[in-house]
Amino acid sequence: MSSQDIPEENLPAEQDAHGAVSVADENDPFADPGLPPHEHRVQDIDERAAKRSERVVAFLFTLSMLATVGFIASYVGIPHDKAIFVFPIGHINALNFALGLTLGTALFAIGAGAVHWARTLMSDVEIADERHAIEAPPEVKAKVMADFKEGAKESALGRRKLIRNTMFGALALFPLSGVMLLRDLGPLPGTKLRHTIWSKGKLLVNMNTNLPLRPSDVAVGSLTFAKPEGLEETDEEFQTEIAKAALMIVRLQPENIKDKRELEWAHEGIVAFSKICTHVGCPISLYEQQTHHVLCPCHQSTFDLSDGARVIFGPAGHALPQLRIGVSDEGYLEALGDFEEPVGPAFWERG
Repeated sequence: MSSQDIPEENLPAEQDAHGAVSVADENDPFADPGLPPHEHRVQDIDERAAKRSERVVAFLFTLSMLATVGFIASYVGIPHDKAIFVFPIGHINALNFALGLTLGTALFAIGAGAVHWARTLMSDVEIADERHAIEAPPEVKAKVMADFKEGAKESALGRRKLIRNTMFGALALFPLSGVMLLRDLGPLPGTKLRHTIWSKGKLLVNMNTNLPLRPSDVAVGSLTFAKPEGLEETDEEFQTEIAKAALMIVRLQPENIKDKRELEWAHEGIVAFSKICTHVGCPISLYEQQTHHVLCPCHQSTFDLSDGARVIFGPAGHALPQLRIGVSDEGYLEALGDFEEPVGPAFWERG
């Protein structure tokens, strides 16, 4: 803005708190004309207009609160597969539409309320401040604090309690939308990591033949893989369940079993251990008959099946869980319960 754009009588005559003023001459034709005189808004001179603006701001903050509540209600109450027709968009997912509408309204209302508050009720006096050194002297620090206090006073936050309370309410409720969205990270695992589908009476089924195993089917020194009775590859949850329930069946000479509990949980030297490595969950498939060691092919963790499947080499943190087995009335190998500890890699809530 040049000095020609402002009437001469409106130009400040001397330097004041609003900034330095210089007069244009032939040596400096682009002198700083200073700031024009401040024009008061209607809210500055009419308290009724200020009250109307206050109510508008409060309404917008209240609308944000209602929209946040609507977001939560939509998330909980609208089925995820419900569709509605919205002109001119067409058929869309009702939940997505409701979440987008309520979340957008909550954000817009907070922003619009803050802007309207600043434009109509906060002080709009223009202040020019000279540049100063980075290291502020004590008097400048004192001035900053004074300006801050003055700004807080001019914002009318203490005097306009309706605005203050509704703004705090809107800002306090809005983060609940993000908390609700955390549910989309997936269902809570509950105790599913601690349990498998093995239970008392479930037969051990050969993974290759899909037939129940008899003790006579397991020869000394052989390695057989088994799954629980009733779990079929066509099941929707097959991969999830077999990743926890897969078994290694090995028959040892009873006198070669070093661990007392392993011998008690076996049947005639037949032992059943989890096939899932306790390092990162790879399936174990390499068996050394003479030493009774099994090796994980991923990171070479080695377990001694004759000594409670304890770790003798590699990064695995703990032994393979053992499944207690027996023989059913029909002569088939069966589980006598579930694993007594979580299978696979250690996790943060293992206890």
